[in-house]
Amino acid sequence: MKSLTPFNSNMELLQKVMDLRSTKQGVIASNIANAETPGYARKVFEFEEELQQALSRSPDKLETTHCKHIPFAATSISEVSGTLREVKDDTGIGDENSVSVDMEMIDLSENQLLYETAAQLLKKKLSLLKYLVSEGK
Repeated sequence: MKSLTPFNSNMELLQKVMDLRSTKQGVIASNIANAETPGYARKVFEFEEELQQALSRSPDKLETTHCKHIPFAATSISEVSGTLREVKDDTGIGDENSVSVDMEMIDLSENQLLYETAAQLLKKKLSLLKYLVSEGK
């Protein structure tokens, strides 16, 4: 079953991207829901750079030699979890809410498009697998 390794790793990547995009969707929805809450700090969920590092990781990069060492970065796609950070309002004007509904809606649309793209690619992979299993029938 070694011949399906690239196929499986692509499916694992697409599943992980969909999971992370789903989490990001929830964060954006929370920001929109709290757009009128005084003092609310906008939350940003970021995972793209961490995922890129996990994908481009090569054997010659830093390795941990003991189980108690802190890893330099995610060593596999499954370990990518993303980070959640707050963006405080630093304008000093108004109710100190840092949410811009217009910007959140743009982020929401972009995230939704990227999620749907990953879902379509995964669907194509599964269709190909179904074709292979049915011996091309």
